[in-house]
Amino acid sequence: MNFEVIGIENFPIIDKKSDLSKIIYETLESNNQRLEYGDILVLAETVVSKAEGNYVNEEKITPSKKAYCIALETDKTPEEVESVLEESDKIIKYRKGVIISQTHHGFICANAGIDNSNCKNGLKTKLPVNPDKSATIIREYLEDMYDTRIGMIISDTQGRAFRSGAVGVAVGISGITPYLDCVGLKDLYGKLLKSTIIGVADELSSAASIIMGQANNGYCLVVIRGVSYFDEIKCNSYDSCIQDILRDEENDLFR
Repeated sequence: MNFEVIGIENFPIIDKKSDLSKIIYETLESNNQRLEYGDILVLAETVVSKAEGNYVNEEKITPSKKAYCIALETDKTPEEVESVLEESDKIIKYRKGVIISQTHHGFICANAGIDNSNCKNGLKTKLPVNPDKSATIIREYLEDMYDTRIGMIISDTQGRAFRSGAVGVAVGISGITPYLDCVGLKDLYGKLLKSTIIGVADELSSAASIIMGQANNGYCLVVIRGVSYFDEIKCNSYDSCIQDILRDEENDLFR
């Protein structure tokens, strides 16, 4: 299988007044990238959060007693800690410099996914409130404009347990399932696969992340073209969600 990973250039700076779906369409057109059947778009979550006005302004935060206590052990300001607490259902672990929490979406990540990169001074972005819904709005707009069927992923860069280095992961999806179920297929020796589920949304997000970069590269939108298994993972808007790929706590041996 061969596929293309295409970085979309000259994406404009986004703010709360931006019509994100329209801007994506116009930027694709200016890059001469008309979407085709089976294309999968990967969009950085910070862009979505900016368009939705989903910011943290620590100057307006009143820290709780719990935030002050955790701040002493993490070398973070009480305001930083409180912003993490507000975006979390559960604090998993913390130490100097980092808090691992479970967000309201169910993601387990550092600092509840709050990020100050590529933001104006004094502001940080939070993860989109409903990334699947955001992805669906964009996908349906683009499908209407191009009269074709595509998939949409909203991605973030997160660290991993037991491994150093951040990778791209999916935090929102639309039009595709987050995984490819290979149970029942045969391996090279004819043995049936009994438990193999591939996290394709995360794999595609990581592929896109290579193009996006992490500094001032400016590629926040990527088109992935030629994925051979698109017909196997495509679905209707509300037949799947990113939570489908999250492991239940009772089945998680690491918690």
